[in-house]
Amino acid sequence: MSFFRSTSEISATPAEAVPPVADPAVGGSVQHTSEILDEAILASSSRVRDSLPEQHREHFEALRDEIIDFAQAHNIPRESLAKPDALREAAEHLSIPDLERLATLLERFEYLLIHKEPREEISEIIEYAEKFYHLKKQYDSQVELLEEVGILESGTILGIDGYEYPIPTLEQIATRLFERRKELKTKHDQGFTKLLLVPFGMSLDSLREVLKQFLLSYKQNNPTFDLDTDKPLWAWEDYQGADTGDSPKLVYHPQSFTQDGHGGKTKMEILKEQAEGRWTPTSVGVAGEEGRTSPGWTIHLLQSSDPSNIDSPGFAPIPRQGKGTSQGDLTPRPPLEAGKTPNEHLSTLQKAQDDPTSSYLHESGLTPEDWIMAFMTHLEETQLPLDNWQNDIESIPYLTGAFFRSLNRVPFAHWNFNFNRINLERIPTGFRGANMGIRTSVIV
Repeated sequence: MSFFRSTSEISATPAEAVPPVADPAVGGSVQHTSEILDEAILASSSRVRDSLPEQHREHFEALRDEIIDFAQAHNIPRESLAKPDALREAAEHLSIPDLERLATLLERFEYLLIHKEPREEISEIIEYAEKFYHLKKQYDSQVELLEEVGILESGTILGIDGYEYPIPTLEQIATRLFERRKELKTKHDQGFTKLLLVPFGMSLDSLREVLKQFLLSYKQNNPTFDLDTDKPLWAWEDYQGADTGDSPKLVYHPQSFTQDGHGGKTKMEILKEQAEGRWTPTSVGVAGEEGRTSPGWTIHLLQSSDPSNIDSPGFAPIPRQGKGTSQGDLTPRPPLEAGKTPNEHLSTLQKAQDDPTSSYLHESGLTPEDWIMAFMTHLEETQLPLDNWQNDIESIPYLTGAFFRSLNRVPFAHWNFNFNRINLERIPTGFRGANMGIRTSVIV
């Protein structure tokens, strides 16, 4: 069955390629697949959905919503989805990766409608993600937070380039985890099981405003939470517009902290490469699958507060020197403790990418965008601020996934207990602080 594989020409849609079938959901009459798609996508879906075994109805809803959200995000009229000629014309503007994604979605949806069950490999993928990551619970929680704080609207975010980017779906994330299961086995054993969805394509200014409003709302709902409501978030002026403009101050995923030859990319450059299917985790020093991107988003696995327990809330703190605990049996991972410089930490991660035996293989430092999402998630789940270093247990994270190139500074962020607020700051790349360290993630 072909749709549009590796070509800008649309050959045959699934609706054309499948013979008529009998569908008991519509009175047992013989219908073409296009008519069933029309019933399932355009009309009330209850009759088609209810004809499926109960255990597959949730999968039906998820696929249906994803197809509709994809069409909306890519300006494809919803009514054209079940009409081959109209769909061919509407999809002419799509990139090859987007054509591939739409083809896959329609093929899987069609298979479910006809065979009354998901394709076998999809069932296996979902089962794997549930067993090893409890993915649905984590995914639903992340989506709920994104919607509550106003980041996610109609399933999309607005990027700094003016384009809308749909949120990665549960199925997409499960597929990546399944496809990379061999190389991620060691990271899973080390406790990297905590999901974090980051709307990377949004402007950092917009995310900072979201964080500010989140804090104020949290205070309103939790009056005992100590917060400076006049200034809940303080940031150096360098953060203003840091990721936008013709010459943005921030670059992401640098290979070194040098003004020239840093190897990083601007947010606009990454968004462009994502849209073209060229930006992969490999390009940030993390082994990944070619073309496995969700434009506008990054998907992370971090260690939870108890790395040995998938369901433990929040994120693991950065241990002080001599206070960390090794994790993992396959390749034991000594903790990255506080007390080193950003340069030293970046060097550790860079060397790990060339050493398949390294305990830190596949790990990378966080960006300010990552930290903002992690903070909100952590506070929601634990009712405690992330990186409250003044409790003499936690530490301040260098955000080595980003770099102020003209200033030769690395961003960092923390909860300031004295002022009851968040601080977003930057620091020289050679600075060594006994209470400063690094939190890493695995990008999938």
